[in-house]
Amino acid sequence: MINSSLKQLGQQLASKQVSSVELTQAYLQRMAKLNPSINAYVTIDEQKTLAQAQAADARIAAGTAGPLTGIPIAQKDIFCAQGWRTTCSSKMLENFIAPYDAHVISQFDAAGAVNLGKTNMDEFAMGSSNETSYFGGVKNPWDFDRVPGGSSGGSAAAVAARLCAAATGTDTGGSIRQPASLCGFTGLKPTYGLVSRYGMIAFASSLDQAGPMAKSAEDCALMLNVMAGFDERDSTSVQREQEDYTRGLSAMQGTQPLKGLRIGLPKEYFAEGLNADVAKVIETAIAEYKKLGAEIVEISLPNNNLSIPVYYVLAPAEASSNLSRYDGVRYGHRAAEYNDLLDMYMKSRAEGFGAEVKRRILIGTYVLSAGYYDAYYLKAQQIRRLIAQDFVEAFKQCDVIMGPAAPSAAFKAGEKTSDPVAMYLEDLYTIAVNLAGLPGMSIPAGFTTSSEGKALPVGLQIIGNYFDEARMLNVGHAYQQVTDWHTRMPAGLENI
Repeated sequence: MINSSLKQLGQQLASKQVSSVELTQAYLQRMAKLNPSINAYVTIDEQKTLAQAQAADARIAAGTAGPLTGIPIAQKDIFCAQGWRTTCSSKMLENFIAPYDAHVISQFDAAGAVNLGKTNMDEFAMGSSNETSYFGGVKNPWDFDRVPGGSSGGSAAAVAARLCAAATGTDTGGSIRQPASLCGFTGLKPTYGLVSRYGMIAFASSLDQAGPMAKSAEDCALMLNVMAGFDERDSTSVQREQEDYTRGLSAMQGTQPLKGLRIGLPKEYFAEGLNADVAKVIETAIAEYKKLGAEIVEISLPNNNLSIPVYYVLAPAEASSNLSRYDGVRYGHRAAEYNDLLDMYMKSRAEGFGAEVKRRILIGTYVLSAGYYDAYYLKAQQIRRLIAQDFVEAFKQCDVIMGPAAPSAAFKAGEKTSDPVAMYLEDLYTIAVNLAGLPGMSIPAGFTTSSEGKALPVGLQIIGNYFDEARMLNVGHAYQQVTDWHTRMPAGLENI
């Protein structure tokens, strides 16, 4: 049952083979056994979860169920959920109980999905390894000595270890796609504005985007059907006709279902910085796409090498502004002892934020300060436009762009914590997509082998044009019809 797709689980629920309560209890029991080791969840409330499952069973019995009604889903702890502790994995919000639902949460509630709990993450979504969490790092289910990626590492580990049927994540610079690659599942970052950011605790507002994390492209399509849609409470939410992202998924027929598809391969993605073993996996996946009828086109993204320095000017600048609200006055951590108001601000923020968050606030405040704004922030915005223009030109030659989602397989915990630049380079192939506001996804494409002989997943990144999620999902689905990488799960966890 834990390996069933969302569609299969929906069919089992509809045919009364299993109830939502029984399905939910099965996941809760698995979480009780594995979460102490993996640390994927930071908040679990069985009473609330089972109450939702009971309500879902009532909907199913009444014949008013939707495709995700009764299915247990994990929610990243960046989404406010009414009555649930919502921490962003920070001491600053350790005891914060959300008084309202984020748009994403309310959408899943309306669909009848069951909230299994809130998942661990890098503090305020700042990190690429899930090691900056106040609640401790998350373990990669494929190798407990390695990281699951970040910042959505808790959701990633939960999906990979089958501690949920699917999960939500957020992607500011690759935080869905990179952990999807490192943990061996499908993760999709939608076009900026497709999914409302209302109630999603802000890191960098012009980059943050919520998206689905699940076993397959088909599962992500079902999730996106629920998540996408206009929300007037978010000024960046795009008003457009509702789509069915599962359309066309079942129409993949014949030996060459992708005949006529042009796949662009950026030469910059296969240059220095890419692990040789990862490159072999990606090349094998591209060869499979050729068999499916796709045409390969070499393209160039000449400004891709500037995406990391641009991102680490813009994202910290926005973080500096967004995190200024945490001052110990209205909510969040407040220092126990202080002399005056200024002292309270300083001590509360010093105690409440971790090292990586402080580092980014300092950088962001610096680049926004008088005398440096033009030299850093304004220049970064200008280069951001050039990066976006590179994609505009590339999509004149191809329909989708492919390459690695991460430069290497999962690395060992602690390996890069003392070198922030090495950690930042983990997002080498994902950041430009966020800067341009494009959709991107990672699908399992194979494995490399660690020095200890353990299989480590590798993800293939698929980048689409604006609002071209349906095509991306079809392209991913076609590959998953002829490969089984997305069905694999970590050794030793199958029978728990």
